[in-house]
Amino acid sequence: MATSNFLPDPESGQSIRPDSVPRVNIPTVFRLGLFQMGLSMMSILTLGVLNRVMIQEIAIPATLVALVLALPAFVSPSRIWFGQISDAKPLWGYHRTAYVWLGAAVFAIAAFLAVQVMWQLNAVADNPTGWVWTTQTIGWTAVLSLVFAIYGLAICASGTAFAALLVDISEEDNRSQVVGIVWSMLMVGIIVGAIISSKLLPSEVTTVNLQPAINRLFIIVPAIVFGLSIVATFSVEKKYSQYTKRSTLANREDSITLGAAWKILTASPQTGLFFTFLVVMTISLFMQDAVLEPYAGQVFKMPLAESTRLNVFYGVGILIAYGVTGFFVVPRLGKRRTARLGCVLVAFAALLLGASGFSANPAFLKLGLVLFGLATGFLTTAAISLMLDLTVAETAGTFIGAWGLAQSLARGLAVVIGGAILDAGKKTLPTLELAYGLVFLLEAVGMVLSIWFLNRVNVTEFQSNTKQAIASVLESDLD
Repeated sequence: MATSNFLPDPESGQSIRPDSVPRVNIPTVFRLGLFQMGLSMMSILTLGVLNRVMIQEIAIPATLVALVLALPAFVSPSRIWFGQISDAKPLWGYHRTAYVWLGAAVFAIAAFLAVQVMWQLNAVADNPTGWVWTTQTIGWTAVLSLVFAIYGLAICASGTAFAALLVDISEEDNRSQVVGIVWSMLMVGIIVGAIISSKLLPSEVTTVNLQPAINRLFIIVPAIVFGLSIVATFSVEKKYSQYTKRSTLANREDSITLGAAWKILTASPQTGLFFTFLVVMTISLFMQDAVLEPYAGQVFKMPLAESTRLNVFYGVGILIAYGVTGFFVVPRLGKRRTARLGCVLVAFAALLLGASGFSANPAFLKLGLVLFGLATGFLTTAAISLMLDLTVAETAGTFIGAWGLAQSLARGLAVVIGGAILDAGKKTLPTLELAYGLVFLLEAVGMVLSIWFLNRVNVTEFQSNTKQAIASVLESDLD
């Protein structure tokens, strides 16, 4: 019979560990979720507002916009380094909290600076014949890229330290609950961020009111997000963290050499198959990220504030799917079948979004976004569950890092590919509806292709090959 590792505090009645560190409670977990909510609010600013402004209002080529907006994803390998730094070198007496706060301050400032650089780029690129590459446009594009890279590095620093904090304060028996609550707040942030942004933006955009409105938005929302990061993590590490008691040089996973980690990762061909599945699936899932709001503006004639509110419909769909899929669908269908069905549903929803452009009816677009959100939540819940099966406990960080890297880089590629396809469609196809429809069509094709890779993933073979590789590495270390 299993026994509890926690005892009730005779004074407060709260469960405590034998080493006197209290067990994290649910209100604190929801408070921690405010940080994740803030991160998704920031994503609304970049992939819900700036993409629309740069592509439609300023008329910067979609490929260039997508490349710049994808830079935060392309610097994601830095998460490994930031994680090791926060493990080894406390800042202001904290292993996690100070890095969260410092990163939040930097990305809040960088977001505002990015907008100021965008206005400078607009000033030097203002040409009635369209976009022209000059020394000035190249220079300001380089500066804008640098600012977005710094923004991405700050997101990586704060986000990695925050994820590590969740591990530090949780135990095996409540970690899934902690992660589930905190990550659900990401979707809440999308909804809240879309509502706040739409309220702060003018209903009708003109050349006179656009710049002041965007500047105000990029002052208020980043300031709110920075405040949320402080509120979310204040005193949590000091009160609940088990890091210093758990981590020793003898048991730290990062003592495994890079060569040994690579040997373990490549021990099974199943690792490569699942990595490829994640890449293809993620690219297909997020290809519309940079073009959705311009689609609403150019095809459906929606004002800036209304196109930003579209994220509410998408976020609501995901939230509903998260709750339904994890509790009811995956236990009945299984992880692989649920993921396969999720790919089919995303493909259908993508085709529906493309078809909605020919109706020019905003209600049709909003319905498509709710269905796309439902399908996305359905697929990602199943894929994450399957990912945990393809992760070996002895080297969990190594595999989670590999899967996370696949998703981050693929999401950046998805944004770039979506923008490039849109530009190519505008040049080769007769109407805007067809140009945007091409993006959604290729999303659906990518989803079908991802099913092909998923069908070839064998969890049992993966676990057998990987455990043999780990045993071989450990034996060589002993020798």
